[in-house]
Amino acid sequence: MLRTSIIVFAAAFALSASAGSKDLGALFGQLKGLGGKVSPEEERELGRDAAATLLGAEPALVDPEVQRYVNQVGLWVALQSERPELAWRFAVLDDDHVNAFAAPGGFVFVTKGLLLTLGSESELAGALGHEVVHVVQKHHLKALTKDKRISALSGVAVDKLAGDDPRKKERVAKVVQGVKTLYARGLDKADEFAADRAGVVLAARAGYEPAGLVGVVQKLDALDPSSPGLALLLKTHPPAVERLAALDELFGTGAFDGLTGLEGRGRYRSALKSLLGAPAPAKKR
Repeated sequence: MLRTSIIVFAAAFALSASAGSKDLGALFGQLKGLGGKVSPEEERELGRDAAATLLGAEPALVDPEVQRYVNQVGLWVALQSERPELAWRFAVLDDDHVNAFAAPGGFVFVTKGLLLTLGSESELAGALGHEVVHVVQKHHLKALTKDKRISALSGVAVDKLAGDDPRKKERVAKVVQGVKTLYARGLDKADEFAADRAGVVLAARAGYEPAGLVGVVQKLDALDPSSPGLALLLKTHPPAVERLAALDELFGTGAFDGLTGLEGRGRYRSALKSLLGAPAPAKKR
């Protein structure tokens, strides 16, 4: 469940709410919908505030080695994308739920629960590649900017921007709620399938076993669907059986025939040794 302890998250990742000094009307005017008018700086600002607003519920995992490892893998995968110049940031949330998120501008988050579900570095690369594609293809940015009311202001920015004016506070609060609604509802199925397809390509470019993402989806499919830790993932993503069918079609094209890469099971276990004592998500009976 998405909650809003924004300050904890902002402190952990230094995601400052930089929109506070701007006039509300001017800020709304920055968002030009799907016409490609959002500048890289505005995209980054939007992503910072979206991340702070939506993912403030859980603190960062206090494990520098795990954080460093996920950043290394994620950055290498992101550098294979069409937007290597973004200031990519990857982080692990201390959350037992199984999920991963992306925000505009290069922010990617995975939960501790997802890491405990995966079994190899190639699977991690596939999962991160999926989220990187959401950023590269601006899936969340396009969805957010379809509605001019949505500027992804953080809760901190609400107080700075609205001041003591209750009418402005109510208006800005509606914007924040719009952001939460998008992430709770999820992206279009077409965006998720596109992220799967291109995520496989990014992982393969990075030198990983191309079928890593297939392994991720298979593991998700094997988990108990009644588990509360899967509720949001199941709500915001297409059924695993549909994702696997689409991935099977992709591999059926022969594009990856004879292509092998790093699987990295031992390296994954070594990097996550501090977490391996934690209970993994329950599987289907």
